[in-house]
Amino acid sequence: MSLKDHLKYYWNVKLVGSAYLRWQRWQAERKPRIPRNWRTNIIAPPLKISARTKELISRHYLEGRYANGHKPVAWVTSGGPVEILQALGFYVLYPENHGALCGARRYALELSEEAENYGFSQDICSYARTDIGSMLSGKTPIGRLPKPDLLLACTNICQTVLFWYRVLAKHFNVPIILIDTPFVYKDAPEHAIEYVKKQLEASIPVAQRVAKKKLSFKKLKEVVRLSREASELWLEIMYRGKAKPAPISVFDQFIHMAPIVEMRGKPETVDFYAAMLKEVDERIKKGIGAVKNERKRLLWDNLPIWYKLRFLAEYLGEHGISVVASTYTMAWGELAPLIDPERPIESMAKTYIYPILNRGTGYKLQKMRDMVEEFDLDGAILHSDRSCKPYSIGQVDQRNRLISEYGIPALILEADHNDPRAFADEQVKARLDSFIEMLE
Repeated sequence: MSLKDHLKYYWNVKLVGSAYLRWQRWQAERKPRIPRNWRTNIIAPPLKISARTKELISRHYLEGRYANGHKPVAWVTSGGPVEILQALGFYVLYPENHGALCGARRYALELSEEAENYGFSQDICSYARTDIGSMLSGKTPIGRLPKPDLLLACTNICQTVLFWYRVLAKHFNVPIILIDTPFVYKDAPEHAIEYVKKQLEASIPVAQRVAKKKLSFKKLKEVVRLSREASELWLEIMYRGKAKPAPISVFDQFIHMAPIVEMRGKPETVDFYAAMLKEVDERIKKGIGAVKNERKRLLWDNLPIWYKLRFLAEYLGEHGISVVASTYTMAWGELAPLIDPERPIESMAKTYIYPILNRGTGYKLQKMRDMVEEFDLDGAILHSDRSCKPYSIGQVDQRNRLISEYGIPALILEADHNDPRAFADEQVKARLDSFIEMLE
């Protein structure tokens, strides 16, 4: 790590870049602008915190552009135990978050096709294809991604990450840490938690070697404490969806969830969600709903359809439908009680074995039923995600049982979280129209 790299980092990130992004945020907060063609007669204007969200995400990727040579870089799966890496001073990048950003900016198709041209199947997860396409072509809407010094993949979200990260490891010629999490059908047995704990402990020497520093357990406890605080705040924001009208929709949640995924363990993430919670509470006091004329309230299951967020928000909003709760966004907060800063490794082992994608389809069905009751919902949309098979498996049975056993109207909506080729506007409209009639 050269002096030149350190100076370049401090100049471009800490001084010029941060100042410019702060100025952009200040301008946006001083003169809030509603995006062009935003249908304010149907859905509420964006949250004021949106300017801060943009600043946080932009600064994170700006830091990444200049991280190589200044600090070690790790690429991590979204369900990976990031706290150890944060405590060691790594810059952490989540390819799935980058993939989601590419999807929202309509850039994912081009990158997916790059991967497919190299022989990667269209049946592979569209996040993986987006990431591999970016890796192979060097293209990205955010300028440049840093080269990883270390990869960390955790199987608590899917098995695809094992093969995806092996492709990355071979391409970049860097070490890879694999954390294998046994599947949880009801409750995780102690030996399974101990198995994950031993893997976490074994990962520390590898990460220390790459970081060229020793892990401070005092620092690790602080990072874990911040992770818990941010997760608790995010959970509180999710629970505000119980209010009528709901102050934010899942489409707002999808946009503002980036920091809890990619920046856990940082004080600025805690500050951000504290400010967001305050704004959401202000909306509740003023009676501001995400949908202007909320008549029906729905649950969303599975990943977002990134390239169609606004379309779906407005199309449903036209009918007075607010999608107020999601199994996906809830997953980033519901495990907060398991996080114990005083027992960081032990509690991380338990926390990272319990995500919804590492549990049985029966658990997800019960979770959806509970959320329908808890948030007083009128039905559910189950996004059958073409390239996220672990999240989509069992949805036909789940839909049928929601309807037949619990009397909850439910729709399966076929699409893909990042690949627009799996989305047909007219077909989706027809299915939504039929479902809306069922709700009336």
